Amino acid sequence: MSHLWQHPYVNVFKHFNLSSWKKSTKEGEVASSMDKQLKGTVYKITGSIPAGNYIQLPKTSSQSLGLSGRYFYLLFKPIPSKYFVVHIDLVTPDNLVVRLSFSNLFKEFKATSTWLQFPFLCNTDRGCAFGYASAGNKEKAGPAPISSRWTVLCLDFHYILSMYLNRKFSYMKSVKLCANMLVRNIFTSDFLYEPGLTVEEVKKAGGISNGMSPMPREMAFPLMKTDNWSDHYDLIRFPAELSSNPTQPMPYPPCKGNPDENPRHVVPRLVDVSRCTTEKVSLIHSQTSLPKLPGKKITVTKELPSVNVHDLSISRDDNGEVHIYANPSDQVVVHRPDHGPGKKSATKRIVEDFSTKKECKTLLPDPILQLKRIIGYGGASHKYCLWSSDGKVVVYPCHAVVVAMNVNSGHQRFFIGHTDKVSCVSLTINDALLATGQTGSMSVVRVWNFRTGECLAMCKTHVHSLHALCFSLSGNVLCGVGKDGHSKNMIVLWNTSKVSKTREITVISKAHTDVDIQCMKIAPFDETRLVSCGRDNVRLWRVKDGCLRSGPVHLAEYHNMEFTDVCFEAGYNARKDPADRLVYACSRTGYIVEIDYQKLSIRHVRRLLPNAGKSKQEKQSFNSGGGISINGMKINESFCVTGSDDGYLRLWPLDFSRVFLEAVHEGPVTAVDISADGTKVLAGTSSGNLGVLDVCSRDYTTIMRSHTKKITSLSVDPYRKHIVTVAEDHTIRVWDSDSLQQLYDFSAPKECPCVVCYHPLGQIFSCGFEGGTVKVFNVSTTSMLAEHRQHWGKVIGLAYSPNGDYMYSVGSLGSIALYDCSDNSYELIRLLGNTVARGEKFGPDAVAVSPRGEYIAFIGPTEYTISVASGRSLDEVMRIDITHMNVVDNSRTEVDSALKVVYTPESLNQLLVTTASNKLLKFNAKTGRLLAEVEHIHRTPCTSLDTTADGCYLATAGDRVVKIWDYNMNLDINFQVFIGHSEAINQVQFMPDGQSFLSAGEALYLWDFLADKQPTPYLPEGRNYQERDWFHSKDNTDIVTNSPVRRVFDSFTDLPRQTPPKPAKYDSPVRIDDLSSIHRASDTDEVNSEGSVKEAVIVGPRIPPQKAPSSDEDEAVVIISKSFQGESPHVRQVKSSNISSESNTQKQKSVHVEKPSVHKHFIQREKSHSLAQRRYTAPPNQAGLKLKSVIGYNGNGRGNMVWQPDSGLFIYTSGCVVIVEDLNTSSQQFLQGHVEEISTIALQSDCQVLASVSGTFEQSACQLCVWDLPQLVCKRSLTPPHCEVVSLAYSRDDRFLLSVGDYRDCSVVVWSTYDYTVLTQSTAAKPIHEVRWDPYTANEFASVGAGGNLLFWLLDETSPNVSLNVHEARVPSDLLRSHVTASPFVTDFTSLEYAGGSVLYVATSSGRVSAWDTRSNTCFIHWEADFSDIDFLVCRHGRLLTASSGRNLRLWSVQDIEGLKSHGESLHNGGLTMEDEMSLDGAVASIAFDDILEMGIVGTSSGTLWYINWSERTSIRLVSGHSKQVNGVGMSVACPNHFVTCADDGSLRVWSVADREQVLQFQVTDQKCSCLTVSPESRDRPGRSGNQAGRPQMPYVAGGYTDGTVRMFDIDKVEMVLKLHPHAVSVTAISFSDHGRMILSGGSDGLIAVSSPTTGLTVRVITDHKGAHITNFDVTASQEQEFGVSAPVLWLACSIDRRVSVWSADWSKDFCELVDWLTFPAPAYAPEGSVKLKSGQDLQNTLPPSLAKFSTDEPDIIVYIGYGMQRQVSFYSMAQRKVVRTAALTHWGTCLDICPTGSLMALGSKERLVKLMDYYEGSFQDFTGMNDSMQVVKFSPDGRLLFTAAHSEIFVWEVLV
Repeated sequence: MSHLWQHPYVNVFKHFNLSSWKKSTKEGEVASSMDKQLKGTVYKITGSIPAGNYIQLPKTSSQSLGLSGRYFYLLFKPIPSKYFVVHIDLVTPDNLVVRLSFSNLFKEFKATSTWLQFPFLCNTDRGCAFGYASAGNKEKAGPAPISSRWTVLCLDFHYILSMYLNRKFSYMKSVKLCANMLVRNIFTSDFLYEPGLTVEEVKKAGGISNGMSPMPREMAFPLMKTDNWSDHYDLIRFPAELSSNPTQPMPYPPCKGNPDENPRHVVPRLVDVSRCTTEKVSLIHSQTSLPKLPGKKITVTKELPSVNVHDLSISRDDNGEVHIYANPSDQVVVHRPDHGPGKKSATKRIVEDFSTKKECKTLLPDPILQLKRIIGYGGASHKYCLWSSDGKVVVYPCHAVVVAMNVNSGHQRFFIGHTDKVSCVSLTINDALLATGQTGSMSVVRVWNFRTGECLAMCKTHVHSLHALCFSLSGNVLCGVGKDGHSKNMIVLWNTSKVSKTREITVISKAHTDVDIQCMKIAPFDETRLVSCGRDNVRLWRVKDGCLRSGPVHLAEYHNMEFTDVCFEAGYNARKDPADRLVYACSRTGYIVEIDYQKLSIRHVRRLLPNAGKSKQEKQSFNSGGGISINGMKINESFCVTGSDDGYLRLWPLDFSRVFLEAVHEGPVTAVDISADGTKVLAGTSSGNLGVLDVCSRDYTTIMRSHTKKITSLSVDPYRKHIVTVAEDHTIRVWDSDSLQQLYDFSAPKECPCVVCYHPLGQIFSCGFEGGTVKVFNVSTTSMLAEHRQHWGKVIGLAYSPNGDYMYSVGSLGSIALYDCSDNSYELIRLLGNTVARGEKFGPDAVAVSPRGEYIAFIGPTEYTISVASGRSLDEVMRIDITHMNVVDNSRTEVDSALKVVYTPESLNQLLVTTASNKLLKFNAKTGRLLAEVEHIHRTPCTSLDTTADGCYLATAGDRVVKIWDYNMNLDINFQVFIGHSEAINQVQFMPDGQSFLSAGEALYLWDFLADKQPTPYLPEGRNYQERDWFHSKDNTDIVTNSPVRRVFDSFTDLPRQTPPKPAKYDSPVRIDDLSSIHRASDTDEVNSEGSVKEAVIVGPRIPPQKAPSSDEDEAVVIISKSFQGESPHVRQVKSSNISSESNTQKQKSVHVEKPSVHKHFIQREKSHSLAQRRYTAPPNQAGLKLKSVIGYNGNGRGNMVWQPDSGLFIYTSGCVVIVEDLNTSSQQFLQGHVEEISTIALQSDCQVLASVSGTFEQSACQLCVWDLPQLVCKRSLTPPHCEVVSLAYSRDDRFLLSVGDYRDCSVVVWSTYDYTVLTQSTAAKPIHEVRWDPYTANEFASVGAGGNLLFWLLDETSPNVSLNVHEARVPSDLLRSHVTASPFVTDFTSLEYAGGSVLYVATSSGRVSAWDTRSNTCFIHWEADFSDIDFLVCRHGRLLTASSGRNLRLWSVQDIEGLKSHGESLHNGGLTMEDEMSLDGAVASIAFDDILEMGIVGTSSGTLWYINWSERTSIRLVSGHSKQVNGVGMSVACPNHFVTCADDGSLRVWSVADREQVLQFQVTDQKCSCLTVSPESRDRPGRSGNQAGRPQMPYVAGGYTDGTVRMFDIDKVEMVLKLHPHAVSVTAISFSDHGRMILSGGSDGLIAVSSPTTGLTVRVITDHKGAHITNFDVTASQEQEFGVSAPVLWLACSIDRRVSVWSADWSKDFCELVDWLTFPAPAYAPEGSVKLKSGQDLQNTLPPSLAKFSTDEPDIIVYIGYGMQRQVSFYSMAQRKVVRTAALTHWGTCLDICPTGSLMALGSKERLVKLMDYYEGSFQDFTGMNDSMQVVKFSPDGRLLFTAAHSEIFVWEVLV
């Protein structure tokens, strides 16, 4: 009885009152809207993350719906191209909760005991009942199609639970609808309803008696009487064959037919379309059905019922499944399995009443471009810029696009749809609606949903010149002002109250007037009242009886003014009488007029005058001087903001008595707005700038700079992420491509720049002007290098050769010039006249340079010919006449002319030409032969084109759109079109990294280029019919286009320079007002240290050029022979031809591969910064520092240590340095040449040559260095075709060197040690972990890798081309099973070792060791040797050593292994004996032992090298080091022979300076030691007594830890003497006071604690820096200095927020007071250009630290570094209370120290540099060698040594100056 209320059905949304959300929950983007098709309210659930955007019934998980209906009906519509998820919780009679989920995100059916996941199949064609035309096709899950429809989903809970879980259904507990979908309602019922049928139709068909019921009215979708329900909606039932009788059990799925039965034609039958043609989940039923149960009869449904539906046919496939087709006589291909393994056969048949729609091949991904950023503001007007309600987003027009930009992150959203420039915008106060209007003859108003960006409505009421829009306070009324057909002002009011629901806006009233209207506002208190202003008038308007009437304000003597803006007084209650309201109007003559709204008269008039001086804020008299020309004003409750033509943004009180605040701009301020909270003011200028003024902090931030006129040309610096643009506003601007912030602004008021080109290597660009001048500029020094006037007309083309040796310029009157760029004079080599076609239409890219720079191409001497000339001499090589391309084509009636010419990448070897008849011609670049012709590429002539570096895509611009093409034109639709520009696009260009795209016209558009995969291969039958193919390859062999450039080198790189320029004297952005004032750089102005005029740049590894084709038939394609090893156990040969090209092609195709999980495979440690590209290194004889010693071993490397017991040679690596150490004398020698972390090393057998290798990181390529050990010099520096090298090995005769790439390329390269050239290379199918040469057989080696992969290789030298033969061994299945996990095939082979007697030992990641016979390549024994990865094996004379990542060394006796191999005996217990075992402090990273396995050296991941002696069972630490980041270094005057370090590994260690030995270690577990301090030398040593006479006393050491504790250690007693807990957060800085009486400690919360080391009490807490973590302390050693402060001792504290406090203290008297407070300014953006965050923690993570130190030479000077307006060191005088001088820096400093004895400073940077700077002069030298960002620099007390720390590396430098 309790369930009777649920019959016949339950309207769930209505029952639980969903709209009130009291019994349900909504999360994320859930909104209700009106659906036009359903004519009712639906709920739209959207969002990128389905789990965060949903509707849930009931409200909480503890509640229950209790709905017992058997059938579940969901009325929904999937959102196109999106995914959705639905979760339903069902309860069984035994109270088990089962979750039922279905989604188009699921790929396959999954089931557990409590969860069923069904894939929802959306990709359905309408011609077939089950979505496909033939049997054998498998439907795929994926996003909803574009043509998704409203759907009724019906689920049978009884059937689902009984079928899949063998349980019964009790009730439904909850339902959760997740994004993305539209939902109308949910119903539950015990009845099965039929949609689209009325009661009468059911009665006539006899359906009532059979249990069939028509769909209730609440559930039914609206349908016209003459329409068919299935033509408009979809019905999905699961299972597919639901019974209409609820009591009858559901049958099992149909049995599968005989697979061998041939397909046959079936007689058409009548079926129910409403049931079958829309069942998208029918395939799920067949995929998830249970197998046939033995002994149980299964009911089989053989036919479908008929309900009077005709003209369909049924076909039964080989599996017995039924398919229904709509159209006859089409061929169907049925793919079915053949009897042969791996074979399939296809059978064609004719099926009646069926039609297949051919799938259209389009360019993917779609879209291939996504607009990311626009540089531009204004267009039709600069009067509009608005704040959003939260004050985080600004809205402004940029030509035809409206931009919403987040001021904090710089992220932009775009409202695209206008076809002309947007002239006005308006935003509702709640950010619900945005109205935009465009100017011109097609004045259109669009109303958008501001949050979603969806256009809700569009109307065209005004004829033209729409210039004003305004929403009412409620957003229900919109007012617009434009022109009618008679050019009169027309005012229109629209009703927008229902636009969100019905998408319709209606006109309330219209009025025509002759009075001038510049601005119009709706009254906030009454939507029927308005006010307008213009020339000579201010009028009040009112809507009454549907008419709009107005009345003028009596202006008296002020009637001749031009009023520009009008505002209502803010802060009034809407209930007050309108008589109390004021209206403010401003004029161009500086008047502010207060108007009485009720009396229509002036109440008060004020004239605003400019300040007489900056110090004077009071205004001058009323009639004195000229007023401020006010362009706009905004008023809130507290102040008024005005923007004027003098460039000032001013804040006034409401009585306008004085100026609160003002900010000056470069141009007139045309638009102003105030944020809702009144704390920020937005200003827009006519110069294209947008800025934000923070009223509280008085900080001003420019958020947008832009050109004010059309951009004519752009160019990209491929190495420094810079973009240079020139425009008709006479400016040249340089932008940062990441942040799009303006870096430099060059102004040329006397001549207009028209074309620009960046140097391919240097930071130099050349610019051509309208007067024919060509100027060359150095960006870093902002100087002009050269100037030439070789052209009489406008310069229309500039280009550099790829190597930067030559420059070409083209004039509009037909001249072309060639310049020598080898020096900065840019001397003219040759000038030719009447060579290029005349005209300005060929610019800005009138000349094209071939990829190698051998040739240039241009249009000339006439516009009907293309000339190709030598790039070195301009001698003509070839001429192409485009008017005679096809003489037999009679359809050509016009004479075509060329417009643009572009070279393709070298892989294509083609020349592209666009013509005036909108054609694209493809020529062979070598022979000039026409290859293809594409017509109608645009409706208007193409203005620019460019190709990607790999030659796969082509971009063209024309008719104000951008098109991206498939270059091969092999698709049905070969292009995608992108709108957004309102004017002609002058230039398009792909960025060098291939990830972005630029288009320039009225603004600069930056797009994300999303084509990360190669396009589909060329298929002749899929070619577009518009392309005329003039060339066909006669060879049927598969060809691969070989790209000459690898993507890794196409990316933006700022490679290091050999001779860097001097630092620029200007900070970004720099503006040069007049180019004529820039003189040529003199010869004495050094650009580098060697005095060379040319800027030297170290370029990345040279990519071998591709061989040119020998004949026309080759056509720039080469056959590439590749082999992926490890796929099948048979021998294959790998050809070594075209090795370099293959490598480059392979490298270019980056495929995401999972990182191996085994410890053996080298993974480079994560770093955030690469080595500085600009560094100033001195010659060795002038260097101020010399590397003395390196402390630490890189435990992250693999095999990065070698030891020869005979010679005593001992070599290991630390970071990017190779250390050669003498174990007898402990002396070190260094091999420096690597830039990145060294992964592994290899030593030749004669110990004369060492090979070391480092990997790639950002711009640095993989580097292989070959060292001459006797001379300690680098013989060769090679660039292997790897990302990283995981294994390196010399052959037994040292003739070959083998290198293996990591998991990203899996390549194996064999080098000849004679000249270190690549002999051959191959690629494995799986990652290789280790490789070993066979010491007993020539030219053979083996490799082990992922997935139990063991390969045996043979280097074949018998043929002229050296090749590799490979055999993959068959691995026993039980060897691949792990004893740790039950899942099979998870074991990797990690290491191998050759032993005598053709035995090879192989270890696995599961701890097993196997023995293999190398003659038959078979495994004959294996055993469990450890419980973790075994990374190293060493075998000597019947003994086997295993080293694992579990810290274990185990020694095994394997003398009897030969007997097992020869006799085939199996392994028994006791067959192998473990002789000894030893545990170390970390996973084994490297290993080396002598010939008898008696003694050896082992390196571990903790940074330790151990000496191991098995006979004595001893382990001695040879080399120690920290394993994690070093945070502090300290020394004491009392003990100059020792120093102390602390690190993130929780250790505090004491080291000996002389021999680098670790003396002591204090370890705190689970904590990081973040800072340390050493107590000063003092006679009064608290807490210590009984010292021996004459013995040097070790100081105390105190460390700060991340748990807020401070621990003090006594080194003499080797114990912790004190533990304090003064902080609740991490301790970030610590220091002893001058005499050691107090410990100063600072925390990350900014609190400073003063604690006594004697009592352990915290005696004082200083809160002045609260909120910003303390970065450092410093205490003066001198007393009573005369520098303006009388104090016994001074100490300072510095915090991350750039504040320094100076304190006077006498701790013996408990005296401490603040004597000075320093605050250093900083810009409002982060160093990378993003908007700076305000929280202290964010500052710590994003900004360079602030550090301060007392000067040792000048007692009153404080030295400071930190983030500021410029990179510099500031010297602050406490006596003068100001910064007395600064010293420029090239990088932001991260650490600082001052030499106690000399005039030197040391600084470290994130760019891995140590800077040694002269204290007085500011000159400095840079020193490299570190592999990570610098953390610590510290001078020794005597100033002779400098200690530096970068991550775990500690370098000790000897100071030479």
